[in-house]
Amino acid sequence: MTQHNESARTSASSAASTPAWESRTETQITLRSPAELADALPYLMGFHPTDSVVMLALHGERGRFGGRLRLGIPDNEEEWSDVSDQLAETLVAGCGKRGSRPDGIVLFLCQDPAKEEESARQVMERLRPLAQSLRLACGGLDVPVYEALCISGGRFWSYCCPDERCCPPEGTPLAVPGTSVMAAAAAYAGIQVRGTLREMESRYAPLTGRRAEEQESALDAAAADLIPRILRGTDCETVRHETLDLARLVMERFHDAPPAASLPEADARDDDLLASDEAAAIVLGLQDRTTRDRAAEWMEGPQAPAALRVWRALARRCVGPYVEHAAAPLTLAGWVAWSTGDHPEARVALSRALSADPEYLFAQLLHRACNDGMDPELLRRCLRRERADRVVNHRTAGAGADQAGASAPTASADTPENDVLEAAMEAEAPGDTQATDNAVTGRATAQATVEAATPAGGSRRRGTSPAGPGGANGKSRPDGAAGANGPAGKARTRRRAGHRGVRGRQ
Repeated sequence: MTQHNESARTSASSAASTPAWESRTETQITLRSPAELADALPYLMGFHPTDSVVMLALHGERGRFGGRLRLGIPDNEEEWSDVSDQLAETLVAGCGKRGSRPDGIVLFLCQDPAKEEESARQVMERLRPLAQSLRLACGGLDVPVYEALCISGGRFWSYCCPDERCCPPEGTPLAVPGTSVMAAAAAYAGIQVRGTLREMESRYAPLTGRRAEEQESALDAAAADLIPRILRGTDCETVRHETLDLARLVMERFHDAPPAASLPEADARDDDLLASDEAAAIVLGLQDRTTRDRAAEWMEGPQAPAALRVWRALARRCVGPYVEHAAAPLTLAGWVAWSTGDHPEARVALSRALSADPEYLFAQLLHRACNDGMDPELLRRCLRRERADRVVNHRTAGAGADQAGASAPTASADTPENDVLEAAMEAEAPGDTQATDNAVTGRATAQATVEAATPAGGSRRRGTSPAGPGGANGKSRPDGAAGANGPAGKARTRRRAGHRGVRGRQ
């Protein structure tokens, strides 16, 4: 694009350029140049996307921002053409099912030099075939790419502009953080940029070194104790109570110890608050679907911040052969983040859950619901009702259970959260949604889903966390539903028995 000052192609209202979960005003913000687009990207995403393809849909004469799509850049260049076709189809089809096809697309390729001998400009040249492939794929669907930018090493380049006066060969330095019009508008709206995607993902990465070895030994010991009790069936409810009681105790401990200001220090402090044997018992206990669903009730009010920290810390404890067990605490972390309105954190946690186990249905459904802009209040209301019903059932059945010499069963009062989410998504988006939620797969296991954005002049429904019983109010990194079959359909349950643990993919 040579006419960078054509505001019709790159302008946006704040309701569109501000992420949907943070939209607060109707003040319009106009982005007129590649420099302003590059500066706006972290505010549009909520973080600095690293090693990523980012595609933004534009609508109308003024180029209002619509759906967003992010995908880790595949390592294998032979896959770029196929991945480009699937990304373009996913974004265009997803926007069409939410209202209208995009009138144009803005494309970003974000990757810093991977080697010391590689310069940022060499990164730009290396990714040029990918940019061209994406432009051709979008053009093949009659949707032009208005601008394609490469961001690397603190500079940006335009793949569309041949004018060296505004787009020099050596690239253009990015604006100093916090000095642009977009930064001022974001600060006024209360929007925070969380750092890089890599930094956000690292908060969920498994521990390493001596602590990881200690944790693996603790997981082995807990598995030897808990798995026979779970598989016998007679002890399942006791294990559930023990797991939830221990998780509640740990959560209270985290609540009484506010996190440090620095994120690395905060995570290190949380790791010190959690003993290896405690983490092992909770991680293995959460592999039970009913236990996990009851733990999901800690999703609002003063419980939520501590719960998110606990689930994040537990995900880091899934080391060695127990890496797949992280799907449960990662999904719970994503649910708490989504429930409290923190969509960037939710997408990162749920994407990590799908990386740990692509068939984990609860993570698939939550990620799809989050990307579709659904209101989490429907699921919150269901969880509150289940908790209240369980209390009533426990009280009314207590006397009979004592006479029978057994505890009153409470699992029958639970409504599977997977079923609730499936029903909610069918009600909100009837018809065939499979195309926009299928994984974009190849040998690089690339995955992407279109994220909803607030339309201009209005806003999506937003959860308000009303008061309830618990409180007031591959290299390619997936940002979408995982698994070739997508999130639709029934749960596929699989258990793995042995000394390494038992898991249910639900």
